[in-house]
Amino acid sequence: MASPSAVVKETVKETLVGTATEEPGSQLSAQSRARFNSHAVKDPESGELYMGQEQFINAIAPKDEDYHKIKRDQYSILFRVADNKGTGRVSLTDWGVFENLLLKPDAEYEIAFRLFDVDRTGNVKYDNFRRLYELNKGPDNIPFDWDCEWAKLYIGSKKKRHNLSYPQFSQMLRGLQGERIRQAFQLFDKDGDGYIDPEDFERIIRETSKHKLSDHLLENLHTLCNISTGSKISYANVRAFQNMIKEMDLVELIVRRAISKSSDRKITRAEFVQEAAKVTRFSLFTPMEADILFHFASLDEPSGRLGLMDFAKVLDPSWRTPMYEAEDAGGAGTKKASFLHSALESAYNFGLGSMAGAFGAFMVYPIDLVKTRLQNQRGAQPGQRLYKNSIDCFQKVFRNEGIRGLYSGVLPQLVGVAPEKAIKLTVNDLVRGHFTDKQGRIPLSAEILAGASAGGCQVVFTNPLEIVKIRLQVQGEVAKTIDGAPKRSAMWIVRNLGLVGLYKGASACLLRDVPFSAIYFPTYSHLKKDFFGESPTKKLGVLQLLTAGAIAGMPAAYLTTPCDVIKTRLQVEARKGEASYTGLRHAASTIWKEEGFTAFFKGGPARIFRSSPQFGFTLAAYEVLQNVLPMPGTKREEKMQAGIGEVVGSMTKAANLDTSPFARSRNALKIILDLDEDFGRAKIPDAKSWKGLPKVMGGGGNAI
Repeated sequence: MASPSAVVKETVKETLVGTATEEPGSQLSAQSRARFNSHAVKDPESGELYMGQEQFINAIAPKDEDYHKIKRDQYSILFRVADNKGTGRVSLTDWGVFENLLLKPDAEYEIAFRLFDVDRTGNVKYDNFRRLYELNKGPDNIPFDWDCEWAKLYIGSKKKRHNLSYPQFSQMLRGLQGERIRQAFQLFDKDGDGYIDPEDFERIIRETSKHKLSDHLLENLHTLCNISTGSKISYANVRAFQNMIKEMDLVELIVRRAISKSSDRKITRAEFVQEAAKVTRFSLFTPMEADILFHFASLDEPSGRLGLMDFAKVLDPSWRTPMYEAEDAGGAGTKKASFLHSALESAYNFGLGSMAGAFGAFMVYPIDLVKTRLQNQRGAQPGQRLYKNSIDCFQKVFRNEGIRGLYSGVLPQLVGVAPEKAIKLTVNDLVRGHFTDKQGRIPLSAEILAGASAGGCQVVFTNPLEIVKIRLQVQGEVAKTIDGAPKRSAMWIVRNLGLVGLYKGASACLLRDVPFSAIYFPTYSHLKKDFFGESPTKKLGVLQLLTAGAIAGMPAAYLTTPCDVIKTRLQVEARKGEASYTGLRHAASTIWKEEGFTAFFKGGPARIFRSSPQFGFTLAAYEVLQNVLPMPGTKREEKMQAGIGEVVGSMTKAANLDTSPFARSRNALKIILDLDEDFGRAKIPDAKSWKGLPKVMGGGGNAI
């Protein structure tokens, strides 16, 4: 097998020296030829590269992809299409034809047609079609009568069979699933009353439509009887269900448009029907079809107001439920691996959060230093103050101490910001998660409690770092006012304070951080949800998140400034001639008596100007780091199969149409599976069954 780097080599070669026009398959792009070369094997006699059935499947269905309801070996049915000559191998020329076929707008139907056009004449003969069907249908599946009146309208009666052209064959496939469902209903409706049991309905849909439906639908098919008062399912229910799933793309478009007009990003059945009437020229969906859609979408949300996530469970065929993933994962070994992956992901997010938090803290650190200097200066008279205001403080620090002075004590801040953010965010999320109900609702009191708990827990770690940072920040100021004042390092301050001293002012720190987080987190959450319209199906942009964070930080920062002033005074080492504060109450009363009420809001504007941009810088850095440094071992986020036009939001993580050429081969296989869910499954036919069909070589003896 050729080297995996063939794509790069072929592309570079084409760019530098071009391609020879006489080379077989020269009309292929460099990427197409490289894909062929990377999977092809060499004929030991002729030296020609070719793909057998196994190599072909690897090329169009990579092993590391999730094939969900369609078995990977079923892609072998498409080998019969690519193998134009029936030799059991696909040459570069054959591969070029197949890839070109995939690019056609009607590729799905043309692939299915070429599969049954055994003689390659441009017509499907009934005998060939029927023989392939019999070879591939499941032995225990619901039978289908090809001599029914419906089939005769397409292929003629027994005595007057005629060949099917491509348009005729495609149209027959279009209506085949509906006829299979009709015949199956009649088979199970043994007493002819027009009703069948839910178990029979479930079997019909699983055998005829499983490959096109979501797990959520498949697991709840039996509940269809609940849309009426009886315990059985009528033929009208079955037809309405089929019509709804056939029009899923249009349903999705209508749902998206209706939800985009809703203030809470949710809609009712009436709003869906109203929007459907605007989108279509006449009432396309019957009342029963609308009932069925909302029945399955509201199984986990009985309120009647549904969002995109609720509809995604019905409309997205790739939807997986947590139970399905757990069962499909394969036992305790996978659970252990999943736990390890979660731990690694947490460590990855912690690392990115640490870097982003450090960046945000570094960018606004001069503002934090100015805030600390202003809060620490004592005296009520203007002549007793070293700094007039924030701007004057910034100018004097820069003039007297330089740029390094503006970053005095920055290292402890950068070290402390990582655990501070981690603890704060983790505790807030844990408490919010505990009080959040199944519908995602949480009382305001619980939001405040979650924020307060987060603020309280962070003090354990941040208070020691804050006291070191503050003493380093005012050190330059002391050096200018007192001759011979020694310059201390962070480690000296830690050793001098001791464990008890590192928690000096912790009560004031609690008094500041608890209300700060109690104000900040609920405000931030409601700004995102109520003002910017964030929901599980609408992700906010970076600018919206920055704005929400900045606005939320303003009241939280300013209203807690008095507590921050007291904390700063308690944590700063008193100078000669200045009284030391004995505690929280003593500091508050002394400041009030000597400096007045306004002293409690010293540095308030600086706190606002620091908190708001700090959150902005942190979030922006986090977004950039996620893109620049993705988690190792992760694949590109899988896209949900979106429907037609107008993408208003995402139903899952991302709702984009799969535009890769091999998506057409997957869709073609789904059309072929409308004939029978077992098409392409490995089986060993006898020689008599193969008589009249071209010989197909390949492992497993697939019935194609």
